[in-house]
Amino acid sequence: MSELVAMFCDIDDFCKVFEPIYQQHLIATEKRHRQRQCTLSLSEMMTLIVHFHRSHYRNFKAYYLLHVCGHLRPYFPKLVSYNRFVELMPRALVPLSVYLKTRWGTSSGIAFVDSTPLSVCHNRRIQSHKVFEGMAQRGKTSMGWFYGFKLHLVLNDEGELLACHVTPGNGDDREPVYLLSRDLIGKLFGDKGYISQTLHDELLGQGLELLTGIRKNMKNRLLRLWDKLMLRKRSLIETVNDQLKNISQIEHTRHRSLSGFMVNLVAGLIAYTFSPTKPSLGLRSRVRLVSRP
Repeated sequence: MSELVAMFCDIDDFCKVFEPIYQQHLIATEKRHRQRQCTLSLSEMMTLIVHFHRSHYRNFKAYYLLHVCGHLRPYFPKLVSYNRFVELMPRALVPLSVYLKTRWGTSSGIAFVDSTPLSVCHNRRIQSHKVFEGMAQRGKTSMGWFYGFKLHLVLNDEGELLACHVTPGNGDDREPVYLLSRDLIGKLFGDKGYISQTLHDELLGQGLELLTGIRKNMKNRLLRLWDKLMLRKRSLIETVNDQLKNISQIEHTRHRSLSGFMVNLVAGLIAYTFSPTKPSLGLRSRVRLVSRP
């Protein structure tokens, strides 16, 4: 329960600053729109959406009806019905996206980049799938074909998120790298899918060195021992991808809208940032131990 309280306090502090600015920057139209005040505040709504991804429940309906309505009602006295809450969830997409930016980690000069597939339906149902028609695409990974999107992530050596990007499933992994790494310096480690001399030169121009493995048909190249060791530690980001899918539940095939898909994804990423024990290389703790008198 202490985690829920701490999460709400942090989100509520963010909403107090964000909401007035957000209302001022909304685009005005000639049509008049009713601004009905919901009984459930934005911070309460965001807290429940994020906290679901930190719970042991596998679907949001069971979490809301059994856990929230059954055990958390004293903390949220103005709860709405489940159907009404689902209708309100798209309102939280923009606030959640901005709040995720405040949860980014700090760059340490060591970063890892990777992509992971997000399937939106089983391969047998691709022809009949209509929810993401025209948006999701077929893609292929080392595990086979899928239909959906790709999530591109950049992490530091402490397992903290530094950037993320979503592309269709057939997108080139190298395309969003420049956008993801525009605020980074130091070294960026990726797999063989990121091999590109053009991309390497572009990133080097901003002070970021892209290091990848080599393919079998490529000539061997000389690397520093430290760089070789860090390339072997690239499994860190694969561990994070596994946690995001199996613990934070950023992937499932029951979405009924694009907004629902994005709310689920962003909330899952935020929930991961609240994890007290993230996968880490432990480099900073070793430095602190060595520097002690």
